[in-house]
Amino acid sequence: MSTARAGIEKDPYLAAFARLRKESPAWKGSWTRPLREAAITRFAEIGFPTLQEEEWRKTSVAPILRVPFAAQPAYSANGFTAKALERYTFEPWECTHLVFINGHFAPGLSRLRPLPEGVIVEPLAQALEKRRDEIEPHLARHADDRHHAFAALNTAFMQDGVYVRIADGASIEEPLHLLFISTSRGEPVVSYPRNLIVAGKGSRLSIVESYVGPHHDLYFTDALTEIVAGEDAAVDHYRLQRESEKAFHVAVLQADLGRYARLGSWNISLGGGLVRTDVNALFGAEGGEVRLDGLYITGGSQHVDNHTLIDHASPGCTSHELYKGVLDDRSRGVFDGRIIVRKDAQKTDAHQTNKNLLVSEDALVDSTPRLQILADDVKCTHGATIGQIDEDAMFYLRTRAISEAAARNLLIQAFVSEVLHGMRIEPIRAGLECLLFTRLRKGHGAGVEA
Repeated sequence: MSTARAGIEKDPYLAAFARLRKESPAWKGSWTRPLREAAITRFAEIGFPTLQEEEWRKTSVAPILRVPFAAQPAYSANGFTAKALERYTFEPWECTHLVFINGHFAPGLSRLRPLPEGVIVEPLAQALEKRRDEIEPHLARHADDRHHAFAALNTAFMQDGVYVRIADGASIEEPLHLLFISTSRGEPVVSYPRNLIVAGKGSRLSIVESYVGPHHDLYFTDALTEIVAGEDAAVDHYRLQRESEKAFHVAVLQADLGRYARLGSWNISLGGGLVRTDVNALFGAEGGEVRLDGLYITGGSQHVDNHTLIDHASPGCTSHELYKGVLDDRSRGVFDGRIIVRKDAQKTDAHQTNKNLLVSEDALVDSTPRLQILADDVKCTHGATIGQIDEDAMFYLRTRAISEAAARNLLIQAFVSEVLHGMRIEPIRAGLECLLFTRLRKGHGAGVEA
């Protein structure tokens, strides 16, 4: 896609913003209007990325730009019922579920359980109206939308999502589950989920973002989550992408860590036709710890691109990163992981690994682990592997009267288990293992039925 063409394709989004700015009552008096206008100005300046840009040279967004996506103007259940949602909520799982349909909060489908003192969990659109003093110092202050067109679009058009604030010393024992459902109903829909999570000093929190949709629907999800972890806070974040086989999904997760803060991140990508996810973590003070785990399983003609950035900007911090991919049929995977160790970030301990299993001769993966080290007292490693199923292991299983298909599935399950077993929420781990088992039985190129 040429630069000129990308410039033309941004015009419908600029026109949509102009209409909302003129017609939406909620925007006219909102304190977020300057944020939105600054974001759309940045988007107008940079336009959509092209293959000539280093960060996007392996992923073309041209298929997204060919479709005339439009946001759903108001909430509608679109035929979904509480019973129909059970397949997406890992039942039985007793926790708070906040449900969003095409970017809008669905109060009748959500389950809100009592929360401890000092904990606020609200739909973002609602919180923006009454918690400006809390939200304004953080919203759009952490994720970079100066160079990322889709982050700028999300800030400009953000519809709803969740605002979570954990007071100093508070904790939530049960995870929070955010379920984002997209459905096109014959018209291509775009949604802009936005989440802001602020964890105070010494607080504890586990949060799960799920993105799902009917298997054959065409839609586009542009999501952005900002996490601010205060001193000695601990945040576990799970991101489960099980979109439609025809869906487009672009997302950014930005986590900024305070002194001795800890972040666990699990990014699971099973669906979607074209998927790009950026997971970024910044050590803003000493002693922080980050664990980034990822798993992508692709089939058919799926294209899944994972970009990660861990910025060691402070001394004495630790990061461990493990991403694994299983690719079948004609699918393509991209892993681009970058670790930066700044000049003053002495005593850094950083390790990055990407492993890929190709189970088809037509599958392809591009793996680029990168280290940029500007300090001298550090321990840093990185590595990548790309291979096929081990023939010796296959032979061993076959001699034990195990069929070829069953043997291959066992080896794939063993390959991904390192990521799944590291998850700390049992219903999520068990649900994903069951989903993977079902998919392998059907043939892992068959796509994911969310």
